[in-house]
Amino acid sequence: MRGTVLCESDARMALAEPVSSVAYCSSALQSSCEVAGEDVLLNSSPRTAEPHNSQPGEDSKIEDYQVNSLGPKATSPSPGSSMWTTRRDGEVKLRMEEQGPGSEAPKTVHQLFQESVNKYSNLYALSSKKNGKWVKLTYKMYYDECWKAAKSFLKLGLERFHGVGILGFNSAEWFIADIGAILAGGFAVGIYTTNSPEACHYVAENCSANVIVVENHKQLQKILEIEHRLPHLKAIVQYGEEIKEQRPKLYSLTWTGTVAARFIMLRDAREKQEEVVSYLPLSHIAAQMCDIWAAMTLGVQVYFAQPDALKGSLVETLREVRPTAFLGVPRVWEKMEEKMKSVGMKASAIRRKVAAWAKGVGLQTNLKKMDGRLDEPVNFRLARQLVYRKVRKAIGLDRCTKCYTGAAPITRETLEFFLSLNIPVMELYGMSESSGPHTISLPHAFKLGSCGKVLSGCHTLIHKPDMDGIGEICFSGRHVFMGYLNMEDKTREAIDEDGWLHSGDLGKHDKDGFLFITGRIKELIITAGGENIPPVPIEDAVKNAVPIISNAMLVGDKAKFLSMLLTLKCVVDADTGEPGDDLSPEALAFCQRLGSKATKVSEIISSKDKAIYTAIQKGISAVNEKAVSNAQKVQKWVLLEKDFSLFGGELGPTMKLKRPVVAQKYQDQIARFYTDTETPSGEPSARP
Repeated sequence: MRGTVLCESDARMALAEPVSSVAYCSSALQSSCEVAGEDVLLNSSPRTAEPHNSQPGEDSKIEDYQVNSLGPKATSPSPGSSMWTTRRDGEVKLRMEEQGPGSEAPKTVHQLFQESVNKYSNLYALSSKKNGKWVKLTYKMYYDECWKAAKSFLKLGLERFHGVGILGFNSAEWFIADIGAILAGGFAVGIYTTNSPEACHYVAENCSANVIVVENHKQLQKILEIEHRLPHLKAIVQYGEEIKEQRPKLYSLTWTGTVAARFIMLRDAREKQEEVVSYLPLSHIAAQMCDIWAAMTLGVQVYFAQPDALKGSLVETLREVRPTAFLGVPRVWEKMEEKMKSVGMKASAIRRKVAAWAKGVGLQTNLKKMDGRLDEPVNFRLARQLVYRKVRKAIGLDRCTKCYTGAAPITRETLEFFLSLNIPVMELYGMSESSGPHTISLPHAFKLGSCGKVLSGCHTLIHKPDMDGIGEICFSGRHVFMGYLNMEDKTREAIDEDGWLHSGDLGKHDKDGFLFITGRIKELIITAGGENIPPVPIEDAVKNAVPIISNAMLVGDKAKFLSMLLTLKCVVDADTGEPGDDLSPEALAFCQRLGSKATKVSEIISSKDKAIYTAIQKGISAVNEKAVSNAQKVQKWVLLEKDFSLFGGELGPTMKLKRPVVAQKYQDQIARFYTDTETPSGEPSARP
């Protein structure tokens, strides 16, 4: 395979669409073992490189070479015949189409970047906040910095098909290291900042990392702890902070473009350029595609949020940047919804009445628009002036024409909430293994609850559909990955003999070709009676029925009845992300409406607060009344003392529930549901 972009996905490495690599070296690294800053010609076997001419548009060249350490020759090979490979130097057959996007000739990362620089040379590309001011790189500067990084990695000993691990929050340095690794012929391998040292070791060892780039001293310590177990590691590069201790193989990364950018009068294409905020983990495919590759292709200006974005500062950045497009995982939209509802509760009675009227008008008008009725009544235009525009401005989305969600299921209630405020949130669907999106919703092709229609050049198969047309969703197209690095069995499970990528998700198409996700095969709960139950709809219904509930997880696989683990909404530590004991403002308001004086989660659980427990049971009973069968009714539940979080490990980096982790962590509480000799009666389970 010719150089690849990798991202960490479920502790596996997905090899992406192949890209040719080019290798040059000019160091921008500084350390106690200082590397020369001028362009140099490397003659390190097994490759030969020429000095880089930074003028975009000129073809860069690299001579043929052999990868001795990997065995097979990598010299201008004939196209691969297999649909997948697990070898770092393997090749695959390109899934070329006869017409449309799938018929276009492949481009290398270098070619793509050159084209962007030719088109957007003096437009801003990356914007970072340094000491309270935005410091910007143009596309030309961005391109040059990536080449400096590539040359630096080569100088430090990066070998062909070996990894450059990147461990840090979203930043210009992250982008530059990522693309620099690819330009140098290596693998760019994102590592989640929340990873433990052992998890970091797994990723770095699996990709044979020669270089690991870390953001700060905290992340550095993780790598130093495992350094002795990484035989391929030749250098650790730190950016973002000054190095606190001098060590062999430890370097600091500096980039000079920001200094120049502050003093050059450049044309700001604010009214012509798309602008986005980068905050989702770059180790995840959603951020990789949106922030790096789509942005590069379309000449987007990317603003970097603060590291505590998901802990509360994101809205501040949105207000300041006012992006023209925004991608939020469901939990981000849910948090916004909770905050807006909390603020709304404190408004005067007349303001609340006006808001309720405007939301009713907004929802009905936008639902009609989905059916093709595009006329806007007078009351909708009035509501826009009185409410919608003010709401958008308050959350920084007043210039945003494209609001998207993906990476996890989102509730219909949350979608309707934003739609009622004239903020259509459109769903995307895809996988790391499909290079991101496979289906997309568009303003003119949008249905509530649907993930949209398949992208041009891609294909969808509903595998083994049942009577309702529901089956496993399978993908085909140029966007399907090459395979899992070093994992043949897993790759064979994912890609069948006909080349279809099996998603593991269940879904169906409607008569108009819109895709609807109905569940996930591995998440299905199969009761003792043999009924297959998707948990998410029931969990969402309970959270909607009982506003004080933060997270819900349905259990009952191979059991006689269903039970549920519940957590309450609480205040989260802004620095650590750890859920606290104090109830959130929304939860406090809920308690007060019921006459409860509780202010902490522990108070509710220890006293089995009658008002709260009764309200929860009432909500669950209401959900049970709508169940299609007795098997789908929740018979028992328990309140947990801690909310689910990234900090606790129950949620992943995109805030997706990690069911196996929760099941393991609370196995005693789950066991208690089914060891109790009493007949299920809908009463809450005993406190854990």
